[in-house]
Amino acid sequence: QVQLVESGGGLVQAGGSLRLSCAASGRTFSNYAMGWFRQAPGKERDFVAAISGSGGSTYYADSVKGRFTISRDNAKKTVYLQMNSLKPEDTAVYYCAARSGSTSYSVPNRYDYWGQGTQVTVSS
Repeated sequence: QVQLVESGGGLVQAGGSLRLSCAASGRTFSNYAMGWFRQAPGKERDFVAAISGSGGSTYYADSVKGRFTISRDNAKKTVYLQMNSLKPEDTAVYYCAARSGSTSYSVPNRYDYWGQGTQVTVSS
């Protein structure tokens, strides 16, 4: 069982930055790939970024490539999402998720555990 708690969301102006954190419980954090997803009102939950258990591989949605960076600290059982050059269209609730396996990182239903989400609002 893995419990995930996100933090770091807030209100920021366009062009600004935020760093989201996701703290995990459990003894085998490094066994899980981690992903970030986001969901805007009235829209589906979209893939943002993912990172392998070792941290050696990362994956990004085209919409955030070059602006967002996913990383993890397995000793702290925490995954991060550094978000730079934020745009109003980045406004959403951001969720972190954990999964076993090593394929289809962008598919939400492949993830086993989810956090409660943190709101990110980017004003124009």
